[in-house]
Amino acid sequence: MPDLTPAQVAERSGLNVSALHFYERQGLITATRTTGNQRRYPRDTLRRLAFIGAAQRVGIPLARIREALQILPQGRTPTAQDWGQLSAVWHDELTARIATLERLRDDLSGCINCGCLSLEKCKLYNPDDEYGREHPGKSLL
Repeated sequence: MPDLTPAQVAERSGLNVSALHFYERQGLITATRTTGNQRRYPRDTLRRLAFIGAAQRVGIPLARIREALQILPQGRTPTAQDWGQLSAVWHDELTARIATLERLRDDLSGCINCGCLSLEKCKLYNPDDEYGREHPGKSLL
């Protein structure tokens, strides 16, 4: 099967051509050039773009995505096992991030009920507050 033009990849992936060029500059996808110097993308680029999009949606930085994609085999379409190994790399990180978000959500609810309005003592704004450890409890104005 022939490689895809940037317009074909953009249409099938839902991205702009400029996004493809950006990802190429970032080393996330690769293109070859025709004799007329036009870009052509291998078909597995569509799967790579889907993976990049999914990783970005859960907050993985592009640098980390690039590192992960570098372990994929060159010259063949990645398998489900390849993608599974990449996803497993981030499992613990995402679990920790979810726990942090849950704590923030819970602290926000407590903060609204607390009424302290203190940027110096607030658990949400200032989570490592020494004063708070030494003087537990609410500090109302």
